Amino acid sequence: IDGIPAIVIDPKGDLGNLLLTFPDLKPADFLPWVDPAEAQRRGLTREQLADETARNWKEGLAAWGQDGQRIARFRDAAEATIYTPGGSAGRGLTVLRSFAAPPSAILENGDALRERIAAATSGLLALLGIESDPLRSREHILLASLIEHAWRDGRDLELSDLIHAIQSPPFDKIGVMDIENIFPAKDRFGLSMGLNNLLASPGFAAWKQGEPLDVQRLLYTEAGKPRLSIISIAHLSDSERMFFVTILLNEVISWMRTQSGTSSLRALLYMDEVFGYFPPTANPPAKTPMLTLLKQARAFGLGVVLATQNPVDLDYKGLSNAGTWFIGRLQTERDKARVLDGLEGASSAAGATFDRQKLDRVLSGLGNRVFLLNNVHEDQPIVFQTRWALSFLRGPLSREQIQMLVQAQKGTATPGAMAPGVAATPAMTAADRPAPVGATSRPVLPPEIPEFFVPSRTAPQAGRPLLYRPALVGLARVHFVQAKSGIDVWRSLTLTYPLQNALPATIWDDADAEQDEEPELEKAPAAGACEFAPLPAELTRPKRFAALATALKDRLYRSEALTIWKSASLGQTSKAGEAESEFRVRLSQTAREQRDQNVEKLRAEFASKITRIDDQIRSAKQKAVTGNSQASQQMVQTVLTGMTSIAGAFMGRKWLSAGNMSRMATTVRAAGRVGEKKQAAAAAEESVERLQQRKNDLEAELKSKIDGVQESLSPDKLTLDEVVVKPKKADINVTQVALVWLPAM
Repeated sequence: IDGIPAIVIDPKGDLGNLLLTFPDLKPADFLPWVDPAEAQRRGLTREQLADETARNWKEGLAAWGQDGQRIARFRDAAEATIYTPGGSAGRGLTVLRSFAAPPSAILENGDALRERIAAATSGLLALLGIESDPLRSREHILLASLIEHAWRDGRDLELSDLIHAIQSPPFDKIGVMDIENIFPAKDRFGLSMGLNNLLASPGFAAWKQGEPLDVQRLLYTEAGKPRLSIISIAHLSDSERMFFVTILLNEVISWMRTQSGTSSLRALLYMDEVFGYFPPTANPPAKTPMLTLLKQARAFGLGVVLATQNPVDLDYKGLSNAGTWFIGRLQTERDKARVLDGLEGASSAAGATFDRQKLDRVLSGLGNRVFLLNNVHEDQPIVFQTRWALSFLRGPLSREQIQMLVQAQKGTATPGAMAPGVAATPAMTAADRPAPVGATSRPVLPPEIPEFFVPSRTAPQAGRPLLYRPALVGLARVHFVQAKSGIDVWRSLTLTYPLQNALPATIWDDADAEQDEEPELEKAPAAGACEFAPLPAELTRPKRFAALATALKDRLYRSEALTIWKSASLGQTSKAGEAESEFRVRLSQTAREQRDQNVEKLRAEFASKITRIDDQIRSAKQKAVTGNSQASQQMVQTVLTGMTSIAGAFMGRKWLSAGNMSRMATTVRAAGRVGEKKQAAAAAEESVERLQQRKNDLEAELKSKIDGVQESLSPDKLTLDEVVVKPKKADINVTQVALVWLPAM
């Protein structure tokens, strides 16, 4: 609700309940999700159980001051969805991107690079069922060396590349020894066969489908809306779960290290059922990246939340990095002792005091839904009860139920991408396969005309030659410069125009353009029988290509522009190529940081004023108490003095003597002082009331100003100015205009 996105790892399959949010709280909303078996056990119909559940949820929320409107706020604040990597029930996630070369922030950090390589290698070997030691296992050493070699060259890796590299490594030695002595070719073939079988297995096909594993996409939609990405891995085997969690945690670390440091919360990573991934002695692949996150994530504004029902088998030395602990009811004394050990370690690491006996007594008395919050930054632990959940707690979801939830969110599938930098066209993707009239062999062209071929991704139909269609491809670089905005950017462009007959005058205006992507081109056509569609005669003359280059430069000068966004209120400018939604996400973090700073400044500013008033209130209260006390004492003394004077007057013979008259006068004056002290006490009490009102006014003013700060720095209120930067003609460089043959798909 506060706009903080989260990635939720769900090994058990019940966190999909976060999608079961029903603002209207109608029985019909609950009906598809109530358990028929429970209804049968209780002698109810499903409709009756749904009606009872809806009533319980409404009453439970009301008991905590919540209602359907808060559920609606939750639904509107973030897009919640379920991913099922390696499965088809939810949205797919392809993990093969994880073998792509990491960003420069990782490559330039030796420790971070070694950690990522080791974790990726261990995860892959775990998927193969191979237990590996990074220091002794030859499988681990070879794969890690191959991955590092490719990444340091800036090359991405696919499993198919890794299979070939295992058989024919790009190096002869590992360390100072020959690779054939360490890992002979015959043994390497067995490892490559294992990877090949994995890649070819029908079950692994699901790992290659779906959205790329991109942490930014898991945290935010394309429009910049926060996401609640629930990654369900309950359907996977233990080795597959370890493989995926390892890869995901490494991706989170890579994303984290591209962010700026902040003291405000930026995002959350939550993992349920962490048992088995963070043991005290063993070192599974997921443990190293998880420990890295526990040590470093908070500096980048990433919160890490781990949950378990198995408190014994955890690495409490690593968990000492967590300063906030929530402990519920523990089943055994052994569980309690281990948790107390962990709490003591966390407190010691933070330099906080720790009362073991007191916490032992508190933990022993916890009931259902009652938790102990221990924060090493606070003086005392807090016992609290969890409030009623906004989402319906259905329990673990079946694959069919996940599919039903996700299908309601899915849009139309996006078509597969063509070769990078070459735009898809109807002529390239049509199902109509007959060769065009006049199809012939490859034309003979003058050597001055650059000619290339796009590799064919599919084999031609049996008995039919591969058909190539002509296209013009223009490659250019455009320089955008604007000193006042700090813009100095080169943009590479690839324009593709599939040819039909004659060339139109507006060829480049109608061409498809791709930014920062160069097409994958080859010098020769595919092996085997090929046919070529007719080529316009004018493209057999070299001078025509020079004219086309000039026309391309004119077109780029007229139409190309770099659009950036500025936030005047926050004094920030978007990066070149950064989408408005991405810029808004970045601004929201800046706004949140500035909001936190301004609120803290306001609190500090008002704290001294409120403290002064509190001191004045205490002083006035003390005066009132003292005045009333002195008035009471004075009254008693006055009465005694008066009675003494009266008694002396009646009992003595000289009742009008000077002594008696003096004592009577003293009594009268004392009575006057009693009145004065009472008046002073009453004035002090009035002063307390005035001071309390001033304090209330100050607190109201503080709240109003804090509300104003939060309103002014709300991400929804940020306005952006669009700045358009046009290139100079001298800053446009057309590097090549070429004839490119496209294989008909």
